[in-house]
Amino acid sequence: MLSTKMYKTIFILCLSFFAVLAKHEFYDGHTLYNIVVKDVQQAELVNELGYQIPIDIWTYAKPGQPGQILVSKEDKQQFLDALHDAGVAYSILTENIRESLELEEERLAAAAKQKNERSTFGLDFETIHRYEVVDAYLEELGTRFPHYVRVESAGRSVQGRDIKYLKISTSHFQNDTKPVVMLQSLLHAREWITLPSTLYAIEKLVIDVTERDLVDNIDWIIMPIVNPDGYEWSHTDTRFWRKNRRVGLLPGDTCVGVDLNRNFDAFWGTASSSNVCSDTYHGPSAFSEPETINIREILRPYMSRLALYIDIHSHGSMILYGFGNGQLPPNGLILHVVGVAMAQAIDEVKWAEKPNYVVGNIVAILYRASGGSSDWAQLAGASLAYTYELPSYRGQSGLNGFLVDPDFIEQAAYETWEGLKAGARQAATAFYRQIAEK
Repeated sequence: MLSTKMYKTIFILCLSFFAVLAKHEFYDGHTLYNIVVKDVQQAELVNELGYQIPIDIWTYAKPGQPGQILVSKEDKQQFLDALHDAGVAYSILTENIRESLELEEERLAAAAKQKNERSTFGLDFETIHRYEVVDAYLEELGTRFPHYVRVESAGRSVQGRDIKYLKISTSHFQNDTKPVVMLQSLLHAREWITLPSTLYAIEKLVIDVTERDLVDNIDWIIMPIVNPDGYEWSHTDTRFWRKNRRVGLLPGDTCVGVDLNRNFDAFWGTASSSNVCSDTYHGPSAFSEPETINIREILRPYMSRLALYIDIHSHGSMILYGFGNGQLPPNGLILHVVGVAMAQAIDEVKWAEKPNYVVGNIVAILYRASGGSSDWAQLAGASLAYTYELPSYRGQSGLNGFLVDPDFIEQAAYETWEGLKAGARQAATAFYRQIAEK
């Protein structure tokens, strides 16, 4: 007979199994479609559907570039009717995405059990760490390395979570002749693979410092979790949640959340959704959300020496720059040159089967978008501002775009760091050249 202890163990395992099933029940029947458009008109029509139907556009369709759109079973017929009426071709990539979510969870759980304990201080890169773990880690860094690391609170999220970030500086940000580099991740909650990249940068700048010039010559601001409420919600309830968790946006609204990367004061409201239920809802006004206000206020004192601003997203193996209305900033050529240098640094160490990074203006590469953080930073005074779109697992599209495979976590962080280093050095060199010329 089984012992009481064994019965308890089996009971707990069963509870865990059914908890996973229940958590992903929301996505039962969600289908991922591959969309093929013949011309620009069809592309615009399909992409505009996101403002009319609560679909989740993972990649935007262009002539010669298929799009991927996740659609719930409730909205499936309306979506398919719209495609039929427009003569747009499509195929099914995944009939029921819930099965893939459950597989992701199983793989991450298995990796967490098998991970090796680190012999030195720091977080591992075998798992995706939750908000509380990262929050405590940042606090401990400030305690262990007070001579050049300070942990700061940017303020509270909509739900009251403390949003912490690090200021890494050998002069405690008192030297106005040093350039500032800002890195951030998880503005979009579901893009879990972006978190290891900012954590890896912290590791190489604080714990495992092998390139002193990056610490001695540059002041760093790093915010690993910009959107903690949405990030936690993506772990506990809705895996592909993108927005923050703002409620009661308009009288009578039952939908939740603002797309924080449409909420910055950069062409706000011109290429985003006014529909509260949309994944790209821009909010009632620019900087209406505490999470975007936090970034603005953090950078306000340092805009005159903000040499590089990078907002890390996924997916697509891209380095994008402004502006989201199709216009180029005055330093567009420099933006492209530095962007290419960062991409080349990544491509040198990437997995061979993964595509090379693409560099360019966001409209030329992807789509029109307003209210983006990197556009705002560029307009507000940053010398160079970019959005990184990290690769999907082994360069695959579709499901693997946002889902995480444990085998890729450290690789994604490492190769992104190679790009960040190249950009930081070029930005610092340009900054010091300007100082010398004055």
